[in-house]
Amino acid sequence: MLFAGTLFGLLAYFWLAPDGLNTRPDIGLMTLDGEELQLASLQGRPVLVTFWATTCDSCVSEIPHLIELYDELAPLGLEVIGIAMDYDPPNRVVAMRKVHNIPYRIALDIHADAARAFGNVRLTPTSFLIAPDGRIVYRKTGVLNMARLREDIRDLLGAT
Repeated sequence: MLFAGTLFGLLAYFWLAPDGLNTRPDIGLMTLDGEELQLASLQGRPVLVTFWATTCDSCVSEIPHLIELYDELAPLGLEVIGIAMDYDPPNRVVAMRKVHNIPYRIALDIHADAARAFGNVRLTPTSFLIAPDGRIVYRKTGVLNMARLREDIRDLLGAT
C-alpha cells in the first residue's frame, strides 16, 4: 500500500510539475498596459515570474505578499511579473489588478505560449525565480515560502 501511494505521488508530481527548465525562456509578453515585454530585456536583474488565476484562492491570497515583496525589493532591482493563465478572462484580470492595486507588471497569456515556454505550467500558483544571468534558481508550484524567497532574492541582489 505504501509503495502504491509513493508511486502515485511521484506520477502526479511528474505530470503536474513544470518540465525541467534550467534557463529563462526567451519569450515576449503583452502586459495589461499594452507593453510588449521581452524577458531577455530584464537580463541583469532578478525576476520573479508567477503564473496565477483570478479563480485561484491561493493566488489571490498571495497577492498582498507579492506586493509587499515588490515594494521592498523593486527599488533594489527586483522585477515581478504576474502572468494570468489563458483561461482567465482579461476583464477579470484587469478588475483584480484594480481591486488589489497591484504595482508589478501583469501579463495575459491568452494563447498559453508563456505557460508552454515555462515547461507546460498547468497549476496555479506556479512561480519561477530567475537569476540576473537568466538561470532559473527556484521554482514552486503552490504557495510560496515568502521568507525563503525574500532571502533568495536578497542574495541575488547582493543585499543583506
